Amino acid sequence: VYGLALARQLGLLEGFTAYYFGNMEEWNDGQAPHAFVQTEGIKPDFVVIGEPTMMQIYRGHKGRVEFKIVAKGKSAHAASNYLGDNAIYKLLPIIERISHIEPELGDHDFLGQGRITVTDMDVKTPSINAVPDEATIYVDRRITFGEDPESELQRLRDIIGHRDDIRAEILVYDEPSYTGFIFPLDKIYPAWAYEEDEPIVQAGCAAAEVLYGPVDTGKWDFSTNGIYWAGKAGIPSIGFAPGNEIHAHTVLDQVPLDDVVRSTEWYALFPAILRQTLENGAK
Repeated sequence: VYGLALARQLGLLEGFTAYYFGNMEEWNDGQAPHAFVQTEGIKPDFVVIGEPTMMQIYRGHKGRVEFKIVAKGKSAHAASNYLGDNAIYKLLPIIERISHIEPELGDHDFLGQGRITVTDMDVKTPSINAVPDEATIYVDRRITFGEDPESELQRLRDIIGHRDDIRAEILVYDEPSYTGFIFPLDKIYPAWAYEEDEPIVQAGCAAAEVLYGPVDTGKWDFSTNGIYWAGKAGIPSIGFAPGNEIHAHTVLDQVPLDDVVRSTEWYALFPAILRQTLENGAK
């Protein structure tokens, strides 16, 4: 916000209409910008993502797909457990297999190794003294280029085998916002990356070099709204912000205050450098 105000005061926004876009909560990556474009009809030409990059220029990250695997069993009193069919036990071999599957997943020189993690479990049972008749695990699958959601769903189904009592599916996010607005989406988040010679990447690096000297380009390990801006909408995007992502969303969340001020300078200068980069490329 301060960077854009400074850019306007200094006349650095010539040729651009600039928006600051912030969204509350992050239950579903990319949903807020997707709704912004689709419902408000505002689709930017370029995007800067303000997630922590340690003052470097980030140009991509892995995607993600979220799955659930549901096992059905039969309830019985724990004293007569042999009369039941424990849904939790049915998932244990699947969890074990998932825990060893990562070496089989895709890899990419820039984005890195695909990842898979069982992240949560829900159990339906009449009481803590009964055999559960349903159990659900949730799987977070970080995908790189060359990996697609349907193939990864099939990978899980192959692990399950031909069984009527266990199913796997891609999650759908359809929770209402605090206003009651519902924007249902499959929980599929594409990987994205731009090369270092992409104009927006060059402009980001050039703006940093003017202010601080040469900087490196990099990538996030976690996911950002870039999965929509770049991954789905194809809008050229980069990331720049103070802070280190290893601290983000943790009790140790922190950012150097000097870098907050320095990043404001970059946000102010970047539009002018981007315009110059585009003009030079068009000549």
